[in-house]
Amino acid sequence: MGRPIVIAHHLILTAYGWWLPTDPRGSCSRTVGINVIAELGELHQGRRRVQPPSSAIREFYARAKDVLSFPPVEFNTSEIREIADGSGEAMTRYRYTCYACAIMPDHVHLLIRKHRDKAEQMIENVQESVRLRLSASGLRPPGHPVWARSGWKVFLDHPDGIRRTIRYIRENPLKCRISPQAWAFVSEYDGWPLHAGHDPNSPYARRLRKCGR
Repeated sequence: MGRPIVIAHHLILTAYGWWLPTDPRGSCSRTVGINVIAELGELHQGRRRVQPPSSAIREFYARAKDVLSFPPVEFNTSEIREIADGSGEAMTRYRYTCYACAIMPDHVHLLIRKHRDKAEQMIENVQESVRLRLSASGLRPPGHPVWARSGWKVFLDHPDGIRRTIRYIRENPLKCRISPQAWAFVSEYDGWPLHAGHDPNSPYARRLRKCGR
């Protein structure tokens, strides 16, 4: 029967030193290229169905700090503002439509509408824009990495999934007792591509009906 067409991407950019390939929660990595990281634990591609307790995660990263080339990055309030500005610049430069964003101390959530760029390219473009912004502001030394390699990506194929993800991203700061975030580059979601006045015979609408949704 096939699947609906992907219409948006939930992207997670991780700060350097966090969510390593051998993270006990699982990771997006296929291989581990550094022996000292491989020795920290077992590689499990994807998120584990049964998640480890918080104590196991803290113990893992306490050991990881001793083998990393640089200290793990934790964004402070000033850096979070620069990350927002750098992300906004990327949205403008590459004409991305962003429906939600949460900037956390060690990672960033973005929900971006489908674009000619693939998810991996979107992650790279935003990471580079933010890295340059932090370097120019003097908040990060040029030689210190800002991001972990690549990032997580979740493909969304229905407006209901986009709405759920928007709620999840908006709630992320609140769960960590961070004030609600509102960024100028975030657009209100209008239900696209099933927005008011949409073409019922568009390729997406036809595919959705074919899938029985």
